[in-house]
Amino acid sequence: MGQTVLVDQAFVQPQEHRPKTVVSDADGIPLIDLSPLSSDSDVTSAPETLLAQVEAACRDWGFFQVINHGVSPELLRKAEAAQREFFALPDEEKRKVRQDEQNALGYYEAEHTKNVRDWKEVFDIIAHEQEEIDVVGLVLRNKWPLVPLGFRETFEEYAKSVEKLAFRLLELIALSLNLPSKKLNIFFEKANSLLRLNYYRPCPNPDLVLGVGCHRDPGALTVLYQDNTGGLDVKRQFDGEWIRVKPIADAFIINVGDTFQVWSNDKYTSAEHRVSVNSEKDRISIPFFLQPASCTNVRPLEELTDEKNPAKYNEYSYGEFIRARKDGNLKKLEVQNIQIDHFKRAQ
Repeated sequence: MGQTVLVDQAFVQPQEHRPKTVVSDADGIPLIDLSPLSSDSDVTSAPETLLAQVEAACRDWGFFQVINHGVSPELLRKAEAAQREFFALPDEEKRKVRQDEQNALGYYEAEHTKNVRDWKEVFDIIAHEQEEIDVVGLVLRNKWPLVPLGFRETFEEYAKSVEKLAFRLLELIALSLNLPSKKLNIFFEKANSLLRLNYYRPCPNPDLVLGVGCHRDPGALTVLYQDNTGGLDVKRQFDGEWIRVKPIADAFIINVGDTFQVWSNDKYTSAEHRVSVNSEKDRISIPFFLQPASCTNVRPLEELTDEKNPAKYNEYSYGEFIRARKDGNLKKLEVQNIQIDHFKRAQ
């Protein structure tokens, strides 16, 4: 007899994308201790050993974890508690701050990855609100719930603290590419960086669905906090095996996105990843997506290309790329040689 399916068919993954056994996390992604770099010091003081670790992690994995990063454990506890309290609210209360066609911020429970519904609920917060309509065509002003009390203050503080860490990591990665530490900062002067609260409830068919389907992040960097449940899987580059990212107390998981892959002209890789769920425990995570301004034109950096290593990507507008992803119509950008699904290489 076939398996009894207890979830809506909208959540069921095609056979080839269903979660399978992952490799032991004993051989997991690199762990980098940032303690040699104090929270107030200039990143140019980073020791060569630290830069070498960052370079290897970005080159070989596209993912790594950091500890002793400067974000207080007390703030992490406060954010996790506020997040759990919000998602425990009745549905009608959460839907008071639901995303709509005019404003893509706030609560949402019907997100899809590659046309399959993800097993999760989310709450999106923009790090810096915009007065104008964005190039994507949306209002970018936060919707804050009245309950739980202190929710807004907690996540404004959290976003500020994690954004500071994200920029320090951006500068470390620039140094690892032999670039000036602040070479890339100009692209983020009007950034649309996003904080997302994810909630994954237990699932009766965890072998059929995914919390988030297999994907790559389009931005520059993602700085993610996860609880101790686990479920984030990263595809290992050299053999394509899925590796479960081991939860480490108070650590952040860092991954480079598509933008960095293009900037580095393929030296650094935007790795595929997904979220698996389980039937017993819920899970929360908080990714911070460091994204360049929508007006940014993304192309391989001149310092990283030459006659022997020519540019592998054509220039494209980050805002137009995000709009095409949102519309589910990346094909219309094919004429610009932007990859469908990931990036289309310049010919």
